[in-house]
Amino acid sequence: MKILGIIPARYASTRFPAKALVDIYGKSMVQRVYEQAKKCSALSEVIVATDNERIFNHVEAFGGKVIMTSAQHQSGTDRCAEVAAALPEFDVVINIQGDEPFINPEQITKVAALFTDVKTALATLVKKIETEEELQNTNTPKVVLNNLSEAIYFSRSVIPHIRGQEIQNWLQHHTFYKHIGIYGYRSAVLHQITKLPVSTLEKAESLEQLRWIENGYRIKVAETEIETLAIDTPADLENILKKYSKID
Repeated sequence: MKILGIIPARYASTRFPAKALVDIYGKSMVQRVYEQAKKCSALSEVIVATDNERIFNHVEAFGGKVIMTSAQHQSGTDRCAEVAAALPEFDVVINIQGDEPFINPEQITKVAALFTDVKTALATLVKKIETEEELQNTNTPKVVLNNLSEAIYFSRSVIPHIRGQEIQNWLQHHTFYKHIGIYGYRSAVLHQITKLPVSTLEKAESLEQLRWIENGYRIKVAETEIETLAIDTPADLENILKKYSKID
């Protein structure tokens, strides 16, 4: 089985323009993501997918592989689909978030391992929620699982609702999971889901994976204990630079 790791990296981020090129202790964000992904032995190849010439040239300059994609894509999934269509020899595509410069290769391996089951069409990761603050953060999508370790719903709200308990006590009565934003797709399935129209649940929650569930696709889930550090805003970057005085 050949697995392709794709790092979507666009320039025009709404909350943090040009964040793919921001310097983090001597290396750009996109270079750090690329180097972490390359450490994952489950991946046959790693490619950056961008719509920007500056990012394209930068990736080539540090020796990475990069493909220019359309500027019209609405999501990283769409960008991945364009690359996958040009590289039909790969069986599985893993979408590695371009704003997680310290992603642990073990997380990529966990997603890749789910595809040893031929029935797995789509895959992602979850992590147990440990704090009430995290539980109630609407920027942290929560995931409800079935007994087959499949995601049956994602929500920015706290789900399920624990009836008869104050919300500050909910973690004592139920195990809640948050979504870790890395996706795996069978190549054929990736092309199918990008042709689906935006769904009502996706519009409501602004979570594209709900489109897949609403159309009957199953999303296999693996649990990780490793925390991720996404950089969505300049403030996120400042906090990380304060936390880490030096990074290799």
